[in-house]
Amino acid sequence: MGLARKRQISLSDTPYYHCVSRCVRRAFLCGEDKFTGKSYEHRRGWVEQRLLFLAQIFCIDVCAFAVMSNHTHVVLYIDDKKAQRLSDKAILLRWHKLFKGSKIALMYLQGVCLDKGQRFFLNQEIKEYRTRLSSISWFMRVLNEHIARRANKEDKCTGHFWEGRFKSQALLDEAALMACMAYVDLNPIRAKMAKTPEESAHTSIKLRCEHVQAGKQPKVLARFAGCPRKHMPKGLPFELKSYLELVELTGKCIRTDKRGYIEQHEAPILKRLNIQAQNWVKLTTQFEKVFYGAVGKAHNLDVYCARQQHKRRRSIKSSEALFV
Repeated sequence: MGLARKRQISLSDTPYYHCVSRCVRRAFLCGEDKFTGKSYEHRRGWVEQRLLFLAQIFCIDVCAFAVMSNHTHVVLYIDDKKAQRLSDKAILLRWHKLFKGSKIALMYLQGVCLDKGQRFFLNQEIKEYRTRLSSISWFMRVLNEHIARRANKEDKCTGHFWEGRFKSQALLDEAALMACMAYVDLNPIRAKMAKTPEESAHTSIKLRCEHVQAGKQPKVLARFAGCPRKHMPKGLPFELKSYLELVELTGKCIRTDKRGYIEQHEAPILKRLNIQAQNWVKLTTQFEKVFYGAVGKAHNLDVYCARQQHKRRRSIKSSEALFV
């Protein structure tokens, strides 16, 4: 039996989560349907555009994403502290970019003086919106519902478009985060949809490659803040250059179907995260197959399961074998 969503998301354990949504139909979410010859490739742009738009509204950062032919991958960072810092007006303005506001909220934004009763109900409304803007469930709901409606309208049909609710995995430490991001960014290469990371359309790695040539990082994605240190700024705890090199080296290994050691060109970040080179390819090609539920080193998984009162430590053997 699957765990309730509220038991899968625990910010006290980690703010990082890997989410996957799969299409329920035989017809493709994107790409070309070989049975009908119809191309749905343009829908990949729908997903990417909507995803990055929502990242600017929600207090959730996109660390990595890949839009595939019948499913999507996203690695998200929940910035709940940002949600608490935002003013009441900022919360309402953000929410109204997605949904029509209540009459009281619109009056407040127009500068109308509210009485005590109206202010009470407005405060309740703002409190709810503040929670939703840092909720992965609401983020994925607004993303998937929008795509489903557009696809159904284009296909002139009704019914479910997605295979139930999205699947989520907690990423408990830096090693799990790095492995999952590389797994997501290399999905098109493993599926033979692209030859190199910079050619992988509708992925975070392509977006990062485009900006790195100008010496910048894309504003719509979570930033790489560098190696962990005492006064750590907000951002991914890795060097961008090291990550890009790691993805490239791993991609080469995947394209030639070599599952052995990465010897001469071993990336320094593997040593820093204490991941054995022979395990890296398995982590970045079979992430969803070898891990179910939360992902991380064995001791982090033990702590997480104890806090969440999980009776079973799912994927503990994989954690012990792959995260040394």
